[in-house]
Amino acid sequence: MKSLFEHGPSLRTRLLLALTVAGSLMFLDHRLQTMQPVRSFLSTAIAPVQYLAVLPEEVMDRLVYLATTRSALREDNQQLRDELLELQMAVQRLNFLENENARLRQLLDSEVRAASRRMVAEVVAVATDPFSHQVVINKGYANGVYEGQPVLDNRGIVGQIMSVGRSTARVLLISDQSHGISLRAERNDIRVIAQGVGDLNRLELSFIPHSTKLQEGDVLVSSGLGEVFPEGYPVAQIASIDRDERLQYARVVAVPFAQLDRIRTLLLLWPADATETPVFDDEVSDVD
Repeated sequence: MKSLFEHGPSLRTRLLLALTVAGSLMFLDHRLQTMQPVRSFLSTAIAPVQYLAVLPEEVMDRLVYLATTRSALREDNQQLRDELLELQMAVQRLNFLENENARLRQLLDSEVRAASRRMVAEVVAVATDPFSHQVVINKGYANGVYEGQPVLDNRGIVGQIMSVGRSTARVLLISDQSHGISLRAERNDIRVIAQGVGDLNRLELSFIPHSTKLQEGDVLVSSGLGEVFPEGYPVAQIASIDRDERLQYARVVAVPFAQLDRIRTLLLLWPADATETPVFDDEVSDVD
């Protein structure tokens, strides 16, 4: 009969044995990848456990996300409803003013202005010449684009078409040194000429007398003279007026409304008296 108090291997022996086995397994795994099937099996076996462990956190995150998203959508929806209501009211007011304007023109026996035809274009390239402010758009003569055609964005006049290809056109910006545009002050109808100076954020008004009634902050809109740009579109705002008597004319600087350094989507206008007509892409494909 064996003694109940018989001792097995000592702790030191057990430690050495464990270290030897561990070292052997590490060597074999490093050289022969013998433990790779074991690791794969263990990873597969514990995957459900890992999934269950993170499941409550994922469910909570998802619920918070859905709640936040629904709340944000409700706020956006309400904001869009408010904006739509304001726009509908503005359209109603615009229709009233257009009808009233048409009646007044009929009373004055003046020609009623027809609405301009429009087409959206995208900027596809920018001129690499640092001394020329031009961009290339993805519309050409196949779409009815013509030289001298006015180009706008959502803020105001950008420039005019300089040259036209079949599917592209080059736009000369109002900031180019070779470009000039006839404007009038919205406040008092003073007519001026705005000249580009090679700076995307600055225009200069030419031949302004020192006694001019222009003021800083005056809004300048297209005058309609020159038969290029329709009348009444915003162009720039006067930023500074230097009335130095040593100069022959006052030096007036205006800032364009259009952000000429970041334009992407533009609007092409066909005035009512234009001989060309817009041709949209679906019509071009039908012709081809």
